[in-house]
Amino acid sequence: MVVICVPKMVFKSIQMNTKPKLIRITTVPISMNIILKGQLAFINQYFEVIGVSGYDEKHFNKIEKREGIKMHQIEMARNISVFKDLRALWKLYFFLKKEKPSIVHTHTPKAGLLGMMASKIANVPIRLHTVGGIPQIELKGWKRAILNFTEKLTYRFANKVYPNSVGLKDLILDMGYCDKTKLKVLANGSSNGINTDYFAPNFVENTIAYKTKLRRDIGLEDKDIVFLFVGRIAHDKGINELVEAFERLTIEQFSNAKLVLIGPFEKDYGILDSRTKVVLEENKNIKLLGRYDDVRPYYLISDIFVLPTYREGFPNAVLEAQSMGLPCIVTNINGCNEIIQHKHNGLIVPVKDSMALHNAMKILLDDENYRLKLASFSRQNIVKKYKQDIIWNALLEEYNTMLEGKMK
Repeated sequence: MVVICVPKMVFKSIQMNTKPKLIRITTVPISMNIILKGQLAFINQYFEVIGVSGYDEKHFNKIEKREGIKMHQIEMARNISVFKDLRALWKLYFFLKKEKPSIVHTHTPKAGLLGMMASKIANVPIRLHTVGGIPQIELKGWKRAILNFTEKLTYRFANKVYPNSVGLKDLILDMGYCDKTKLKVLANGSSNGINTDYFAPNFVENTIAYKTKLRRDIGLEDKDIVFLFVGRIAHDKGINELVEAFERLTIEQFSNAKLVLIGPFEKDYGILDSRTKVVLEENKNIKLLGRYDDVRPYYLISDIFVLPTYREGFPNAVLEAQSMGLPCIVTNINGCNEIIQHKHNGLIVPVKDSMALHNAMKILLDDENYRLKLASFSRQNIVKKYKQDIIWNALLEEYNTMLEGKMK
């Protein structure tokens, strides 16, 4: 149940039968549909919310229907494209001049850059940007230099910047993107929190029978200890190290160890090493199942969640796995090391260290009691710190504070 704390400024708007206008912008609709699920409908109770993104039939229309908000299509290229970027900037400017919003709030790098620039030019009074990660950390040379420059521009045009983790805030300061006075982490981190009623171990009736059947359907046995990964099958998600670590377990004849990978193969950036591709094709203890909109069944049939990623903002998959009661093995990066407390609700290993990852996987594979002990603290940590109502109310209060500040 969502606890709604309505600030006094919002009450004034309701009593006057007017709502402040708020425009939320993402580059592509899948980001808004997945990352901000439920949040837009909640905020729409107190603001007139309009969503802006590129178009695809599935996600664009789904947002409009589920969240009950207006959607407006403006195509934005995810990669650098001077002509397309200028055209999108022009369209955003005219749209904002027409709508005259009180607040523009952007997510994702390209929407952030174009949305904040257009908002500044259109004299939008409150310009906010949420940072969910910094992709250029793994880049070098001119590409990194360009993305660093555009990141600084985004922050310069914003009134306030919201990193979705404490570690990401520290990284932004280390990179010199903006002054610390512009930065704030809402609540305990995360862009949207987690729906703990949805991601719950008892989401189906007859859990044991359901788990047994699904395991058999994908070629797993009851005795198997299942490691699960959910995310892009990509280099920067640590898949090369994960496969190498798991292959060692196979060589050591842990026949009951299985690895399930849920997610799409990366086609552009972060393509896997050729050696990793061969192992994925030939190792029968690895199950490549593709992408699913509902991943809860695969959390349910698994014993341990693994995310050996190189970079994150605030990883939703770890929130989901923990909410489903799984112990997690994660890398020592921002977001991951804020959700996971080492040896309390999971294990933390160094980035790009396949041997350390292997050792952590082996520990939890060998020691059922330790695995269950870590699991016992997983869900309670999420319920206490990352339920969606915590994040939503913190954001609503932030909007209200910004509006009050501008009206003085």
